[in-house]
Amino acid sequence: MSYKVFIDGRHGTTGLKIDERLSSRADIEILSIPEAQRKDAAVKAEYINSADMVFLCLPDAASRESVSLLAPGNTRTRFLDASTAHRTHPDWVYGLPELNAGQREKVKNAQKVAVPGCHASGFIMLVHPLVAGGIVPADYPVSTYSITGYSGGGKEMIASYEEPAYLADEMKSPRFYALGLAHKHLPEMQHMTGLAHKPLFTPIVGNFAQGMVVAVPLLPRALSKKVAPADVQAFLAEHYAGQTFVKVMPLDAAPLLDNGFLPATTCNDTNRAELFVFGHEDQILLAARFDNLGKGASGAAIQCMNLMLGVDEATGLAS
Repeated sequence: MSYKVFIDGRHGTTGLKIDERLSSRADIEILSIPEAQRKDAAVKAEYINSADMVFLCLPDAASRESVSLLAPGNTRTRFLDASTAHRTHPDWVYGLPELNAGQREKVKNAQKVAVPGCHASGFIMLVHPLVAGGIVPADYPVSTYSITGYSGGGKEMIASYEEPAYLADEMKSPRFYALGLAHKHLPEMQHMTGLAHKPLFTPIVGNFAQGMVVAVPLLPRALSKKVAPADVQAFLAEHYAGQTFVKVMPLDAAPLLDNGFLPATTCNDTNRAELFVFGHEDQILLAARFDNLGKGASGAAIQCMNLMLGVDEATGLAS
């Protein structure tokens, strides 16, 4: 069986990756709107309503506008929105199948799914189970930092790194950003973990194209239960047992590190997320490593699409 897919925003970073991942699949027919008609709402409405699946790879306002073009009574066309527009909207399902025992079924049956943000994906995979399991109290003052490749910033940021003949020294170093502490992923990071307050989030962009590590420090003395790193690792391992794309790594992670370092690029070109627990009795550090363009964007979207279409979840994705 062949499914018709329309990628609205096909020429952006995420749209291009989705197109690339789907182009070789015999079960997918990609509907391509003529370049001259991309901004014609009536033409776009025809493409949306003739598709089985619509990927929205657009700014928030444009995503909402495209959803509004769905014809009344059309329950066949289904949406996967990669923008931040609908990630906390009650009518949309959050596209993280591994979130809890019932989330995969919700994604499978949904007409509208919001694809998680890249930073948010790592944070939620680490923190949600611990809050739900009563280990991290909902009012814990959570902080998190995340280092990402520059591809997450879209075409303009990619160009700022790749086009200059000489890269200025300040561009070569890791750079903190979103220093107003109001990053667009914060609402979903709080909402999907059950935290009473938004975490203090400091993202960092590095001089590498893709890859990501999200880290969350915890102080055992401030947690709801007395736990050691081994307890947290075992709890996360049980929560994610049997998952294809989320792997909780052994507590003794030394053999998995690069001479003691945790590179951000190891999961590139896969849909795999690796979760680590480091520390000792006084301090714990959680870390999630994945491809910001994979499990953090296009890979996650295609994983959800597979579920929604009733095909094998891992089709076209590397674990």
